[in-house]
Amino acid sequence: MRPFPLARPHPDRYIMRTMSEFPHFLETADGGRFPLIGLGTWKIPSEVLPDLIPEAIAVGYRHFDCACDYGNEPAVGEGLRRALVSGACSRDDFWITSKLWNTYHHPDHVRLACERSLRDLGLDELDLYLIHFPVTLAYVPFEERYPPGWFHDPSAETPAMKPVRIPLADTWGAMEGLVGAGLVKRIGICNFTTGMVRDLQSYAVVPPQVLQVEMHPYLAQPRLLRYCQDENIAVTAFSPFGASSYVPLGMAGADESVLEDSVVVEIAAAHGRTPGQILLRWAVQRGTVAVPKTQTPVRLRENLAIFDFELGDGEMARIDELDRGRRFNDPAEFGEKAFNTFYPIFD
Repeated sequence: MRPFPLARPHPDRYIMRTMSEFPHFLETADGGRFPLIGLGTWKIPSEVLPDLIPEAIAVGYRHFDCACDYGNEPAVGEGLRRALVSGACSRDDFWITSKLWNTYHHPDHVRLACERSLRDLGLDELDLYLIHFPVTLAYVPFEERYPPGWFHDPSAETPAMKPVRIPLADTWGAMEGLVGAGLVKRIGICNFTTGMVRDLQSYAVVPPQVLQVEMHPYLAQPRLLRYCQDENIAVTAFSPFGASSYVPLGMAGADESVLEDSVVVEIAAAHGRTPGQILLRWAVQRGTVAVPKTQTPVRLRENLAIFDFELGDGEMARIDELDRGRRFNDPAEFGEKAFNTFYPIFD
């Protein structure tokens, strides 16, 4: 397997490769080239992104994973604008994903939400638009609060989520309308179980192209991955490093770090790599796309430099065996603890 061609920063311009030249991608059902490593933008401060996005592009990133709920799409858009204005790249070089938030599932609000993300990102079309959660909450008007978050009324004496009942079929029909309108190239889902995917497939006119789920060695989800691969649904692994993003939120313990797992550390030492590179290599060798988050220049490069080595079958099996079904991002847990609302979706 040939090394990943890292473009080096240049003081005067960005060194680019076009999407068609990108050597490491997963082909989606419609023939799209989905870069195997993307930059996840969850929890990256808005003040950092206008400079971080061009730097990421300079070192080789083509895929940026965004969402309304992250609250930083205008800053991502500014970073993209700076890169495009440089003249060294074009919109066709990138894969940009955004997500429909829980409060916009009603068909009347789906297009409005998509158009808001497009406007914030400075784009005419998304490469991929995902339903963020199979969670339906009461609508919050843009002028009242954006992004709306989880609470329906944060100023209430006991703030809570406000669930409403909206059929997934209605939401999906509106998502399909985005494809027909030329606002998005393809649509997909996040945080769905196999049963949810099967149900959606039973009536979808435009099938889901991508499923994005939490996936790391402590939550490997092999059956869900196998089902999607059999159905030609690409899988994106969010939180590929496991607990690291969740410890500061109180959603994981410091002792649950996959990056510090002795098996991962041992395999990393054997290859002269970092534990993070081993986790990303495991992810892509399984046939998934991974979207690690970082705002550190060294880590930007490190996370891309995983295509000049391979894990052996035995090493892959040892990492597979770490699976303990440990989910860090679970609305049944954080919904009740943080938002006073019990909302299970994985049970």
